[in-house]
Amino acid sequence: MLKKILIMLYVVVMAVMAVATIVEKYQGTAHVAEWWYGAWWFSALWALLAAVAIVYFVKQRVRRLFVVVLHLSFIVILAGALLTHLTARQGMLHLRKGETIDRYYVQQGNDIRQRDLPFRIALLDFEVEYHEGTRAPADYVTHVAITEKTAAKPSGASPSHGEEKAEKATISMNKILSCRGYRFYQSSYDPDLQGSILAVNSDPWGIPVTYTGYALLFIALIWMLFDPKGQYRKIIKSLPPAPSKGGGTAFALVLLSSVCCHAMAAPRSVPPETADRLAQLYVNYGDRICPLQTYALDFTKKLTGKRYYKATDGLRCTAEQLLANFIFFGDEWEQQPVIKVKNGPLKQTLQLPDRCSFSQFFREEMGGYILGPYVQEAAMGHRDKLHQDATKIDDKLMMLVELRQGIPLKVFPATLNPQLSTLTPQHSTLTWYSPADELPAEMDSARQQYIREAFSVLNGYVQASQWDKADQMLSKMLQYQQRYGAASLPTSTQTRAERLYNKVPFATILFMVCLTMAFLSLIRRKWMQRLGLAVLFFAFLALTLALTLRWIISGTIPMSNGYETMLTMAWFVMLISLLLHRRFPIILTFGLLLSGFFLLVSHISQMDPKIGHLMPVLSSPLLTIHVSVIMMAYALLSITFLCGIWGLFAKRSTLNAQHLSQLFLYPALTCLGLGIFIGAIWANVSWGTYWSWDPKETWALITLMAYAVPVHQQSLPWLRRPVHYHLYMVLAFLTILMTYFGVNYFLGGMHSYA
Repeated sequence: MLKKILIMLYVVVMAVMAVATIVEKYQGTAHVAEWWYGAWWFSALWALLAAVAIVYFVKQRVRRLFVVVLHLSFIVILAGALLTHLTARQGMLHLRKGETIDRYYVQQGNDIRQRDLPFRIALLDFEVEYHEGTRAPADYVTHVAITEKTAAKPSGASPSHGEEKAEKATISMNKILSCRGYRFYQSSYDPDLQGSILAVNSDPWGIPVTYTGYALLFIALIWMLFDPKGQYRKIIKSLPPAPSKGGGTAFALVLLSSVCCHAMAAPRSVPPETADRLAQLYVNYGDRICPLQTYALDFTKKLTGKRYYKATDGLRCTAEQLLANFIFFGDEWEQQPVIKVKNGPLKQTLQLPDRCSFSQFFREEMGGYILGPYVQEAAMGHRDKLHQDATKIDDKLMMLVELRQGIPLKVFPATLNPQLSTLTPQHSTLTWYSPADELPAEMDSARQQYIREAFSVLNGYVQASQWDKADQMLSKMLQYQQRYGAASLPTSTQTRAERLYNKVPFATILFMVCLTMAFLSLIRRKWMQRLGLAVLFFAFLALTLALTLRWIISGTIPMSNGYETMLTMAWFVMLISLLLHRRFPIILTFGLLLSGFFLLVSHISQMDPKIGHLMPVLSSPLLTIHVSVIMMAYALLSITFLCGIWGLFAKRSTLNAQHLSQLFLYPALTCLGLGIFIGAIWANVSWGTYWSWDPKETWALITLMAYAVPVHQQSLPWLRRPVHYHLYMVLAFLTILMTYFGVNYFLGGMHSYA
């Protein structure tokens, strides 16, 4: 009876958290924070679950020390969370230059109350640090002075009564200030840069207890894998020989089967050599200084849906050529059908072909701009598919309009004299300008003339087909950039890495190779297995190169967005498969199939592969560890999902598939637990709370709880049956899909960038 109550409470807690994340999408974060996560009944539900679990655990008379420590850690973590909920104080502190403050503000329901600080704090300065030459913030820094109080100030005493000498301190992203039990975090700032907003957290009891629980959990999870008498070591010792070939083939077959204008004169075109020289220039694109080639590639993919343009008459342009052609021969190329139009209601309504030219969207007989009414309706709130399609095409057309005006071509760096500049000291005086920008009056006239006329001179050479002179002009423009923008330019290594990365569509090639080889690996011939291994090995090297290039280009480990984490998961799957293929030959097919799937998702989904600067709050080594360990866990659990499918469809290999699945389940749980709670520590360091009940945090916890169930087979004997086990593992994978894709594309939240 007690076990049934425990199971019921366990399921109810998971269900409540899942429902709360959906309610948050429609009712808002404040609603669920007050009526769900912050409600008394939610805490009582967790307390009841913990109490019943303790009683059941004691009755089981568990004697394995690491098992005791593991379960004890969760009780300690819950106790720390309860202490935080009951005793912690969180608020905001708004500082302005010239003001000294000794209180902060706490919101309780609809009321805002003041709380006294045991010291005074004054803002000395606030600055936004930018990546050189761009407007992309690198950090937000607050400089304060702390004045300790040695005694209560008598009524009518002077402001200096009882104060000690001020202590200066700095607060920035991922750099907190701790003072007498209070922790201050950089939260926001005033638009005039004369004020800073700090988050205040006082949690002297909850944090130590919670961190103690984390430490116990980390020790126990690692201990679980290496305990010589533990269940995981027994699984390793009891592993059977390689699974039968027939069963693996049947499984793979089932899985793979489920996966599986008007005539016109040719316009003038810039030669590939000159276009490539143009692409070697640097540009401020997306607040990052990069080769113009990167902008050309994104420009081409957005217009055509491909990395190049190929017309029906055989005309073919590289991305660099297409950009150059629109810059210099815009009137002619506006007649070319370069704009891809996807199937949908807009295409049907306006009877548009698969590819349209810029000019086709402007028809006098239809009132001019044919998308105008739909775009206006979309701005007024229409969100159906027709208006979404209209908005997307309108974005492409506006991109062409801006290019014709020269707005995106920020290729001219200039450093102003700080003493003459009207810019505030926090702003970088090195700025990249386009010919269309309004140039500051402080800039010398010769520099202004060069910026405004350089492209005009270049255009004259191009129109006259004087390609040698055009190449010379482009070389001089590059020398100008190197002379006046050197402080903001990427290194030569970064430039070479980016140009190489732009040349090779790694994800596209690798997903096709891996999925094709996964199908061919069904041919049970020794030479085919060797070929599959060779393909997987070289695909692993190629993906390693792609990730390394992104790392070199950005300067940060490539795990900052959904696209990069998909590549990382594919990398981990390949690595695991290469390490274990000798012991488990079926892993070769698994590795090719899973890595190919992850690469396919990164290729066809809405993930943005563009490289950019990290948000300041994400610049933390803890984040790198958190994401990499979580990705390892997801990769391992993805293999358990394939094992589940294999076990359900290949009846002769059901038991072997279960053993193989359990081999990956335990290290996956270890990685998942470590990753989640390392992320909690990072969150506490970054914004003052180790658990915010953000949708991704909540679903990650649900995933951990779901995958913790099958390791309790002693208490849940029905999971010992292979069919039941595999069915559960297949269904449990839905929690990963919800955590990764559901949160990113449906629920949103602080983690939706990942």
